[in-house]
Amino acid sequence: MDPDKTPRAPGELTADPGDPSPIEPELAPLPPVDDAHPRPTSIRPEQLGFTPRRGVPWLSPVLLAGTAVRVVMAGLFGAYLDKRELQNALQSTCFDEHADGTDDGELWLDYVADLGDGFNATYSVAYLLAQPRLTVDGEELPRGRVLVMGGDQVYPTASWQQYEDRFKGPYEAALPRPPLDGDRPTMYALPGNHDWYDGLTAFLRLFARGQGEMGGWRTRQTRSYFAIELPHRWWLFAIDAQLDAYIDDPQLRYFRQAAEGLRPGDRVILCPPNPTWVEATRDRQAYDTVDYFIRTVIAPTGAQVRVMLSGDLHHYARYSHADRELITCGGGGAYLYGTHRLPERLDVPPKATIVRKKSASEEYRLAATYPSKSRSRWLAAGVFGRLPWRNPGFAGLLGTVQLLLMFALAGAAQRLTGPERHLFTVPVAVMALVILGAAIGFSMPATAGTRRWKHWGLGALHGAVQIGLGALGTWAWSQLPVDDLPWPYPAILAVLIYLPILGLLASQVVAAYLLVASLFDVNFNELFAAQGIVDHKSFLRLHLDRDGTLTIYPIAVDRVGRRWSAAPDAPAHRPWIEPTRPLTVRLAEEPIRLS
Repeated sequence: MDPDKTPRAPGELTADPGDPSPIEPELAPLPPVDDAHPRPTSIRPEQLGFTPRRGVPWLSPVLLAGTAVRVVMAGLFGAYLDKRELQNALQSTCFDEHADGTDDGELWLDYVADLGDGFNATYSVAYLLAQPRLTVDGEELPRGRVLVMGGDQVYPTASWQQYEDRFKGPYEAALPRPPLDGDRPTMYALPGNHDWYDGLTAFLRLFARGQGEMGGWRTRQTRSYFAIELPHRWWLFAIDAQLDAYIDDPQLRYFRQAAEGLRPGDRVILCPPNPTWVEATRDRQAYDTVDYFIRTVIAPTGAQVRVMLSGDLHHYARYSHADRELITCGGGGAYLYGTHRLPERLDVPPKATIVRKKSASEEYRLAATYPSKSRSRWLAAGVFGRLPWRNPGFAGLLGTVQLLLMFALAGAAQRLTGPERHLFTVPVAVMALVILGAAIGFSMPATAGTRRWKHWGLGALHGAVQIGLGALGTWAWSQLPVDDLPWPYPAILAVLIYLPILGLLASQVVAAYLLVASLFDVNFNELFAAQGIVDHKSFLRLHLDRDGTLTIYPIAVDRVGRRWSAAPDAPAHRPWIEPTRPLTVRLAEEPIRLS
């Protein structure tokens, strides 16, 4: 029997199958759970207290329109809704995460980003992060005492209900109560652009309460940014530089005050919200804010930024230099973003940027990616099957547009007669302009300064092919004896037959366009967003050893869980929901060690 088609047990949540993994069970059991904290007996929203959501259909017409409005509103009014200035009134704290109160101990720290999407992927990562220990490629890695979230804790919008269903609920279900040993892990979160779409309101309510909790995790931060003092003269600075804005003055004062504790020779892990070192290949000024922060806050102390961690791009990639590692790890739950268009080398800061005279530009080489570039190319080619399957509303929209174009062409050819001519005759020029305008608009990047002739040309070519498909479809439809039928049967048949067929064909044209355009770095994000690939997730487990060595373990999850069942009789701190098949984890590359 196919293991992916095994019968479901009562209360089991089904989506897609997972793979076995060497996750070790808890050794010591807890006493039975008291009635004040009952565990769910089935995976139903009324039992869980949240609704497990499907992955976001990123090409849904409603979502596309809503996202476009939010991007425009964020660009127009983001400065007026910026709550970072107001955070100056909140408590200013540099957090101390020494393992035992001295510099003699060790510390385990987890990093995850881009997590609040569909339940299967988000909960798979949350479940692994909550385990007391993971055995990865034969090495036992304890759970992080600190969990740092690098941004985009929720998709697609930062409403309270979305946080409940797509982030808070899954993470509380993964670690509902503090662990047995009493060493409760601490959760810190940095906002991403999706967290910012409501002006950071829901994010601050959820994470910045000072002394809060998220299931078995505790929360301590009071602002959307934070500094953590780690053992052995290591530090972690997480900066909030969203919506293409400069770092605000209260935030700069906070980090300058924290930097007073830095000494020459100290080492810093810097966490920006997005990998500006990669984005600078398209927008040369993207790295300027991070560069300014390093030059004015950290460099004067004599400390050195040894590692930069970021999410935002939903994959794992590491650029390496003798003095610094640049790591992108955005595999916490959102759709996979391809790796095969990443440049093999980067100049950081870019040689053409306005700050090049103040900072020496260094060359970084691409040391590792997950998934591999060859695997990424193979996954990209799957857009033809996944696009219409993951986005049926988008295919329906394309079919509707093609149907209206057919009516316009038929009307221009005088093939429509009677009342239907007055109802459906639309000028061909209007429909052609609508299709061309939509195709060109689809190809344009959100940032006006990055728009090039390639965007205009590829968008126009895509629109022309869609119009040509409509003309061919109209000719093929005209060969059928539908005009001999009395009104309104021709229109009904067109809706039932022509619309779905042309919608499917038009979606294949879009898939072909995305595949071709990606070769020119146009609509590369949409190529993978349209597919909604939930597998190939990743997170980081960092270990500060007793001698001060930092070891970074990039953990890969090739296949997330798809089938789940409730665990009502498990100890209170164990997950509410267990995978019906264990999850497999491995290293995306060999551990990175910084002595």
